[in-house]
Amino acid sequence: MIDKTVVMSRDVCAELDKAVAEAAPDKVFVLYDDVTERLCSPLLASSRALAGAVRIGIGSTDTHKDLNTLSSVWTALQKGGASRHSLLVNVGGGMVSDLGGFAASTFKRGIPYINVPTTLLSMVDASVGGKTAINFGGLKNEVGVFASPIRVIVDMEFLRSLDMPNLLSGYAEMIKHGLISTPDYWAALMRFDLGTADVSELHDLVAESIDIKARIVAQDPKEKGIRKALNAGHTAGHAFEAFALASGHPMLHGYAVARGLVAELYLSHSLKGFPSDIMQQTIAYIREHYGRFTYTCDDYDTLYGLMLHDKKNTGGEVNFSLLSNIGCLELNTIVSRRDIFAMLDFYRDTMD
Repeated sequence: MIDKTVVMSRDVCAELDKAVAEAAPDKVFVLYDDVTERLCSPLLASSRALAGAVRIGIGSTDTHKDLNTLSSVWTALQKGGASRHSLLVNVGGGMVSDLGGFAASTFKRGIPYINVPTTLLSMVDASVGGKTAINFGGLKNEVGVFASPIRVIVDMEFLRSLDMPNLLSGYAEMIKHGLISTPDYWAALMRFDLGTADVSELHDLVAESIDIKARIVAQDPKEKGIRKALNAGHTAGHAFEAFALASGHPMLHGYAVARGLVAELYLSHSLKGFPSDIMQQTIAYIREHYGRFTYTCDDYDTLYGLMLHDKKNTGGEVNFSLLSNIGCLELNTIVSRRDIFAMLDFYRDTMD
């Protein structure tokens, strides 16, 4: 494992107890959402480190990844007597690690935290890399800081209670990692059948996905250059996600990324010469597994406006992370309004 803070574990309680002992906190707090507390806390029942921990509960799903929930975590830490030498353990998916990491990194100017990801999305993306954030003003991850956990403990056993939509949500980020890395890894992902495989068979693919992200983050922790590759699919994807949320039909983040990849592979092909056969095979996989997301031409201005809020943008122009081939990055590509509308046309024609 490239990132030594990430542990691929087969005994999550032993690894957690070791990590907490090394941190030597004066007090331990553990953050769950209402789903992970019910489904995942039993796997941590034998942890000595959590036996006396103060539990903090929040609502599940991205609708709770907001300022009100963040404030409730700060309040719980304060009322629980947390000091700068206390420790927060985030047990959950990407929402918990994003919000919990932000809460920890800002409370008393920062306390250490550990991530125990319980969803595939969190294992391969949200828990690794030190990005923390909440949604604000209807926009994804609008407010946050870079602050790395002291340990990330990945155990595939948590995935046994995960439903197929959430497995697919995480797998979308792995597809992205395949596209930005090597043809062999991309091909392995296209061959893997989530519907029939045991979750333990995902172990090596997950470890490779984490390494891909870790290698990129190590080169560019604050996203000044190559780390922007990890935003492939996200400029369009975040716009789709925000649009769906505002429409009262929220979608899982990974589904938004998968659909964003469809849109942005079109731009990669039309503007950078990305191979048509790889584009079509990837799109076919996404169309088969991720279903439909619909909008009309009347929504183009709204979607374009959402893309204008993307954090990569400069000077009021929309900036994409594109590809000329698998692993061949075309970062900081400014795309015109006309080409974005053509991209939106392509998505509707291809996915509907």
